[in-house]
Amino acid sequence: MRSPPSHRNGETPPSPHPRIPASPHFQSTVTVQKLKRFNSLILVFRFATFIFSLSSSVFMATNSRDSDSPRWYDFDAFRYVFAAGAIVALYSLFEMVASVWEITRGITLLPEIVQLWFDFGHDQVFAYLLISAESAGTVLAKTLKGTNTCTAWGGFCVQSDISLALGFAGFLFLGLSSLMTGFRVVCFMINGSRFHL
Repeated sequence: MRSPPSHRNGETPPSPHPRIPASPHFQSTVTVQKLKRFNSLILVFRFATFIFSLSSSVFMATNSRDSDSPRWYDFDAFRYVFAAGAIVALYSLFEMVASVWEITRGITLLPEIVQLWFDFGHDQVFAYLLISAESAGTVLAKTLKGTNTCTAWGGFCVQSDISLALGFAGFLFLGLSSLMTGFRVVCFMINGSRFHL
């Protein structure tokens, strides 16, 4: 039986497959790539929020068919739906610009901590604004269905329903954005940087 080869000064032989530690540069590159994917997903949600909110406002604003049909601006709840959709669309447009800026330049548009809290706080506020407007509009739409308004002007009620459905879809995507920006805030509070995702 062969004895194991001797080594100078009793040193243990090196492993045939030594573990190579990851370089800091490699780790940094992987982290930045993860951040870009994360921000790209937020950008998709922002874009969807913009499209649905803007569409909701447009459908509501064009919901007057002829001179004797009901006017959307005669109803407080429908005015609220229009205003909320327009405000959220403008906010989403700004956030899309901020997301593209961060993805392409690697830095936030505002100072990092300000940007994180700005995004999270405004997502919460505008999500509440949108869902409250859609809820008020839904109550009014149900009330109108029990009157002669929807019997005489069915198109008006159908277009109102489409506007409300689009608004709810905008709220869904804004809610998803809010969850992700909340996650970023938590990561920043724990790690001190948004790059530790």
